[in-house]
Amino acid sequence: MRILLAEDDAMLGDGLRAGLRQSGFQVDWVRDGMAAERELASGVYAAGVLDLGLPHKDGLDVLRDLRARKVATPILVLTARDAVPDRVLGLDTGADDYVIKPVDLIELAARLRSLVRRSLGQVHDTLCAGTVELDVAARRVISHGESIALSNREFDLLHALLRNVGRVLTREQLEQQMYSWGHEVESNTIEVHIHHLRKKLGPDLIHTVRGVGYTIQREPTDA
Repeated sequence: MRILLAEDDAMLGDGLRAGLRQSGFQVDWVRDGMAAERELASGVYAAGVLDLGLPHKDGLDVLRDLRARKVATPILVLTARDAVPDRVLGLDTGADDYVIKPVDLIELAARLRSLVRRSLGQVHDTLCAGTVELDVAARRVISHGESIALSNREFDLLHALLRNVGRVLTREQLEQQMYSWGHEVESNTIEVHIHHLRKKLGPDLIHTVRGVGYTIQREPTDA
C-alpha cells in the first residue's frame, strides 16, 4: 500500500523510507509542510506519517487544515514533541496515532497497518474473498488452503482489490495505490499482473468491468 512520509531530517527520512519499504509499503517522501498537505489531500494515499516540526508549514497546521477540508486519510504523527499536552493536542487536532521518536520500524509498520485497517472498518490483518486469504502483515496469500507465491506487485495489486471489495477500480487508481514516485509503469502492466493472478488464484476471483476496470465482488449474504 502507498503512504506519504513527511519528514525534513534527511538521514531520518531516508531510514524511515527504507525500513517501511522493507515492510511492503510504497513510500513517497516530502520534506515540508506545504508539500505534505498538498499530497495528503490528493486522496491517493492509504495513510500518512507526519512530522510536526516541518519547514514552511508546521505539521499541526497541516493536520488542522486537512481535517477542516474533510480529508479523512489516516495520519500518524511521528515527532519529538513528547509532552502530554503536545500529545493531547495532536490527537485532538485530528491525528489517528501519535508516536514519539525514535520508533522501532517494525512497530511503525504495524501501527500503519492498524490505522489503515481501522479506516476500512476491518478488525484484523487478513482479507478474504472466496477461497483466497491475504495476510497483510506476513505478506502471504493462501488459496484453497495452500500458500501461493506472488511477486511483490501481484501481492500489492491483490491487496488493493481486496481493500476495495465491491468497488470497481480503474487502471489508474490501481497504479496510484501500487506505485510510489519514480516508477515507470507501462501501459499494460496492470493487465499483465491481473493475468498472472488469475492463473495462480483462478479465473473467477477478479472480474473485468469492460471499459472501466477491475473488481473483486462481495460475496452474497444469507437473507
